[in-house]
Amino acid sequence: MQVLGIDIGGTGIKAAPVDTATGKLLAERVKVETPRPAKPDPVAAVVAGHVKRFHWAGPVGIAFPGVVVDGVTITAANLDPHWVGLDTRALFSKAAGVPTTLINDADAAGLAEMTFGAGAGHRGTVLMLTLGTGIGSALFRNGTLIPNTEFGHIEIRGRDAEERASERVKELHDLSWDKWAGRVDEYLHHVEALTAPDLVIIGGGISRKADKFLPLLTSLRATVVPAALHNDAGIVGAALSAGLGVPVG
Repeated sequence: MQVLGIDIGGTGIKAAPVDTATGKLLAERVKVETPRPAKPDPVAAVVAGHVKRFHWAGPVGIAFPGVVVDGVTITAANLDPHWVGLDTRALFSKAAGVPTTLINDADAAGLAEMTFGAGAGHRGTVLMLTLGTGIGSALFRNGTLIPNTEFGHIEIRGRDAEERASERVKELHDLSWDKWAGRVDEYLHHVEALTAPDLVIIGGGISRKADKFLPLLTSLRATVVPAALHNDAGIVGAALSAGLGVPVG
């Protein structure tokens, strides 16, 4: 099955058609900057633009950076307050002119990694963390997704964890790999204490540079590995959520 996957992020909105049987992108990924301010109508216009760009008439899966329940966005920490309480699935479906499926962005990335990537075939408890504009999380138990965990908002030293350990914070404050890895390490120990995962998958674009920071982490009980699909995971997982009828969002 072929599905158009769209991944909405705090800085960019990426899209590509996906073969949901293999997880492969069927065309080159296209990225458009996220509008500022990132209000619903301008973002919906970008989504519609991606659908038009790929001449798409089939199913569309969309990954959204916030809690999603029955197509309604409950939070949107890195976008705009106007998303809170909005029937976002209906907005996107109307703007795109085709039915859409909506899923939390980290949950989408996790689905992709559990199906085609670093978590494929892994039983037990798996935690996917995406380090980007914020920190997204996806928790799986024996392959089953527990949606909308939002562990990036755990408080560490009086602040949201994503305000200390996201990739955006590293770039904003020009942190060295050593200093940033120390913050990530502290965060991982907090999350491990709460969830007791067997495997932690680190995703987001920075996962391509895993060799720069994973060796700097101190001992965790869990195995920590980089994502295999890197920054394409959100697109692939969004497509999977539509193509496989995954009951999320």
